[in-house]
Order: sequence, then structure tokens, then C-alpha cells
Amino acid sequence: MTDQAVDISGPVKASGAEDPSGGAAPRFFGRERELKALREDIERAGLDTLAGRKSPRARVLLIAGRPGSGRSALAEELAAALTGADVAEAAAGAAGALPWTARGTGSGDYPDGVLRAGLTDPGGERVPTERTAGEILGLLGLAVPPGADGDELSEMVREALAVRRVVLLLDDAADAEQVDPLLPENPHCLVVATATGPLTGIPDVRPCTLGGLEAGAATRSLARTIGQVRVTVDPRTAQALAEECGGQPAALALVGGLLAAHPRTSVADVAGQLRGLPDAGDQQPTGARPLARAFRLVHDSLPTAAARILRLLALAPAGLADAHTASALAGCSVSAARSTLDDFVRLGLVRTDGAAHPQYAVRGCLAPMLRDLLEDRERPAEIQLARARMLERTVRRLQSCRAVTEPEDAGARRKLAGLPRSLRFPDAEEAGVWLRQRQPALLASARLAVADGELDTLARRLVAALVRALAAHRGTEAAAPELYGLHGLVLDVALRRELPREQAAALLNLGDLDARTGRTRAALTRYRAALDAGRAAKDLYATGRAMESVGGAYEELGDYHRAADWYGRALSQRLTQGEREDEARLYGRLGAVHTYAGRYGEALRNWRAAAAGHRRLGGPAAQARALSEAARVQEYAGRPHESLQTCREAVELARRAGDVRLQAALQLRLADTLDRLGDPAAAGLHRIAADRLLGEESPAYEIRSASTES
Repeated sequence: MTDQAVDISGPVKASGAEDPSGGAAPRFFGRERELKALREDIERAGLDTLAGRKSPRARVLLIAGRPGSGRSALAEELAAALTGADVAEAAAGAAGALPWTARGTGSGDYPDGVLRAGLTDPGGERVPTERTAGEILGLLGLAVPPGADGDELSEMVREALAVRRVVLLLDDAADAEQVDPLLPENPHCLVVATATGPLTGIPDVRPCTLGGLEAGAATRSLARTIGQVRVTVDPRTAQALAEECGGQPAALALVGGLLAAHPRTSVADVAGQLRGLPDAGDQQPTGARPLARAFRLVHDSLPTAAARILRLLALAPAGLADAHTASALAGCSVSAARSTLDDFVRLGLVRTDGAAHPQYAVRGCLAPMLRDLLEDRERPAEIQLARARMLERTVRRLQSCRAVTEPEDAGARRKLAGLPRSLRFPDAEEAGVWLRQRQPALLASARLAVADGELDTLARRLVAALVRALAAHRGTEAAAPELYGLHGLVLDVALRRELPREQAAALLNLGDLDARTGRTRAALTRYRAALDAGRAAKDLYATGRAMESVGGAYEELGDYHRAADWYGRALSQRLTQGEREDEARLYGRLGAVHTYAGRYGEALRNWRAAAAGHRRLGGPAAQARALSEAARVQEYAGRPHESLQTCREAVELARRAGDVRLQAALQLRLADTLDRLGDPAAAGLHRIAADRLLGEESPAYEIRSASTES
């Protein structure tokens, strides 16, 4: 494709598109009866009420209908009406761009607004419960524990919603098993679900089933897009065209967009073309044929290059594309891709969120047809090449996103200057905005790349770049839930490709996140597997790190004997490699676990060895901390005079290091020891010295038995 934009555009509205009365066209019409029935259903007494029981859960409303029937738009309209949610924000949610939360006006039964989540991916796959629950928690501003399973996260959702009055909109549910775990145990909340059929298994749910719009409403919908004049001059043909579309809002939007883009084309011509299209086959349900024919008519009217871009959008992760995604897929310039995507918006093929970095969401009802067309019209090799181009572009954008956070003189910034201008970000703030907006699509891209199995090298690069970008912009703590999933993807590829070094790295990262969230036994399993992988790769760093981590897990579990054994193994390896900093740290960890276990002789030897190691490394502050712990052990062992002398050595080292807070902490340690030795006067002098060092408002920190070097 050339760098020129594909010219399929015409006026967005034909002449006379404005409402003759001068008033704005209504945003939502044609479903007033269904909307009224849904609102009445909220007030209807449920089975529990009729039985004299208090309802234990939220009321569930189901809007059922085929994709393209307007079920999501009706759900959004109902939610907005109940909460006073912003109409534009609701429209962005309906576009499928991002999950959203909208605050109401503070009045009504649901003052805490609307929470929305999609339950089916554009590819047709069910969204796992843990991902949906994590999205809802994120919308509520609650931290998501990394690695938590669906049961834990859905329980957190129920707890969070137990104290709120919200409308929970669950779009495109495959079955009741997706909805049931998320139902709030709070009768003051409302769940609005959309699905193709009934949600068997959820009690007291009466579906509001949608068919086509009535003839008058369907014609008005068409007039809103193409202008009242073109309908008025030939009302019978306009009504016939609406009937050919089956009254389906999505089909009407497509033919309306086609007519608006070609103002010289008559309504009769489009109606005749639509009527003349053959059905796709007997396998297609009758109710799905109007939308399929309307889509095929619009697709076939596009120039060749634009039609190919449209088909390739089936590869867009999470159904979300930006100009760079479309550019990479089609092999055209970014400006040409952006222009073509804007044309698709006018044709009703995609929707856009209008953000600073606009994203274009493929309509969910069109996604299956796009996939079928892609497989039918494009060779598998071309599809794989397009996917590879998209992944490579994404990797470069992520590298640019991370590099812009580096100092000006860093190597990454120098490499950034060599990238094309379109791939660069002006500053870190702009890059962070892009990363936040594109995060759902980026995570979906990583999952799809790994699942593909044929582009593992690119998949590994993509995951690595995404991990670095998230850590740079959000920090490892804030991004831990996403990082956990990404490390799991790395592990999948490493296992598939038999890459033991990468297996070890992924297992260590996953183990660290498990340990940080209190899943110590799960972390222990990860660390042991990492040790095996490190040994298979003959990676000394990975094996040493794994042995130390196994020891840390046993220490956390209170098994100090095993912890000391594994720390000792890690120390033996470090001693053979001459890694003095690691040696000193491991001596300290051994000293800590021996102290906990009451083996004071072993503890004292290891703390003194740690102090000697830090002395050789030239770290007087670390040496002082190790000697302070040695003094603590001496005191536990009933040797207070030796403890006093060791603590004085530590004070002198802290003074030489210029660590005022450490000096103050050690002065307090000396005071406590002198009190126990029966010398309160000297103890008081040391407390005065500590107060003088820090001032009355800045208490000294406590030196704990657990090694601060671990």
C-alpha cells in the first residue's frame, strides 16, 4: 500500500442530514418499550420477597439478543438512566474500547455509578473470571494481589460491592458460570447482563429479548445517519431498506454509513444491491443474515487496500487498534492508516474513544465475519507476516516508551534518537499516558503471541519489553498483578522451547511475587523448580539465587533448620566463586536463622563472619549492623559484658560511616544493656546522646534480628 490515504470518504452527513426542526436528533430511540419493561422489572418483587425472605443478592436483569441487535446500547442506556452516568462515557464503554466506571449525579438508587466489564474476547473466547474480577477491582481503585485465582478475586469483588450501590454491567456473557461468581451479595446493587440466550442457573432472571426495531424506529435510525431529506424523497424505499436490514441497529448503521459516505448514491440503489446479495449459506441462522449481507456490501464497496486493512483488523489484540497497529498490519504509513481508520468510523465499521492516542474498537458483532473474511481472502503466510509486523512494531513502541524514562546520557536514549519520529514519545508523561491507554491491548497482544506458538522469539521480546515498560512507568509494586501474568507467559514459552535458563528466571520472578503476597508454600515450589532449571542450564547465578530463596521461604515458614541448610548451600557456592558481597549477606542470613532457633554459638560465628565480610568490602555501616546483631546474640547467650564491648565497636563504626540514625539506635542498645547490668546513670547518658543525635521528634529506628542485608 502507498503512503497515500485510502479515499473512501465522503461527507459524514449528506445534504439535509440535519433535523428539519432544528433540534438535535435523539441519541437513543426505538427501544422505549423494552427500556420501560426493564425499569419495571427492577421494581418487581423477586421470589425471595414473595416468600417472605430478604433478598441475599443483587437483582439481575438480562438483555438477550443476537450480536448487532443493540443489546449493549440498551444496557448502557439503562445504566446511564439509573445513575446519571455521562452519556459520552457510556458510549465509549459500548464501543468496547476499555472497561469504564462512571459516577452518577449522586441521586437515585445507585449513587456509586456504573462498572462495566466484557465477558467475551473479540476472538470469541470466554474471559477468565480472574481477569474480569481484576478489571472490576482496578476500576474500584483496589489493589489486585498478583497471582490470585478467580475464587479469591471474585470474593474480593463481592466484598467491595457489599458496601456500595452500583450498577454492574456484564457485557456479552457466554453462560451463567461467568456471571454467578461476580454477583454482589448486596440487594442494593443491580447487575445488567447481556447475552445471546438465557442464563440458565441464575434464579429469578427474566430475559428482555430483543428483535429488530419496529419499522418507524428503523427508518428514523437510517434518517439520523443519511439525513431526513433522502428518506423523505422516497420513504417506501427507505422503509424497504430498513426491512432488508431486519431492523437490526448494527446493519442499519452499516448501510447508513455507506450512504452517508456516498451522497450521490440513492437509497434505492443500496436497497437493490443489498437485496441482490446471496446468503452466505444454510449454516448461517436466518436472524444473522441481514447483518452479514450489510457487512459484505460495505466491505465489497471499499477500495482494495482499505478492504485489506479492514480484514487485517481481525488480528488486532482485544479488538483494539491504533494507527500504528493498522500501519504495521497493512505495511502502510501511519498517516494513511489513521485516515483509513477514521473512514471506517464514518462507515460504522469501528468505533473510536477520542482519546489523546485514539484507539479504534472493532464492533464485536463484526469480529467473527472479519475473521472468516481474513481466512478466506488472505494466505496463511501473509497473515503470519502481518502478525509479525504488528508484534515488531509493538516491541519498538514499548522500547521507546521505556527509553524516554532514562537519563539523557543513557545508552537507551541514544538508541531512541535513531528511531523514526513516529515511534518516539516527546516525554515520559506522554509515554505513560500511551502505556496506560494501550495496556489492555498490549497484555492481550502478549497472550496471543505466546498462544500462537510460531512467533516465540518475537513473543519473548514483546513480553520482555512490556515488563520493562510497566516497571519503568508504574513501578514493580504497582504493576505486580500484570507482571505476574507476563512472567507466566515467559515460563510457557520457555517450557515449550526447552529453555532452562529462561525457565529459571521466570520461576524465580513468580516465586518472588508469590512470597511477597504471602503464598510462601507456592513460592517454595517455584524456587525448587527454578533450582532444577538453573542446574539444567548450568547457570550458577540462578542456582545460587534459587537456593537462597528456598532458604528464605523456609525461614518465613519457621523451619529454621532447613533454612540454615539452604543458606549454607548457597554460601558454599558463593565462596567458590569469590562473590564477597553475597558471602557477607548470606553469613548475615545464617546468623539470623540461628538466632531465631536459639543456636547462639552458630549465630555469633556467622554474624562475626558477616561483619568481617563487610569490613573487607569497605562498608562500615553494614559492618556496624552486623556487630550490633552479634551484640544482641551475646546478650541472649548471657554474656552482657561482651555484648557491651561489641556494641561500642559498632557505635564507633557507625560514627565513622556518618550514619546518625544508626548511631542513635546503637546508643539506645547500649543504654538497655547498661540498665540490665545495673548502671542506670551510664544508661541515661547514652539515651541523652541518642536524643542529641536525632532530636526529640525523630526516634531512632530499631535494629532487628533479621538481617537488613537480606
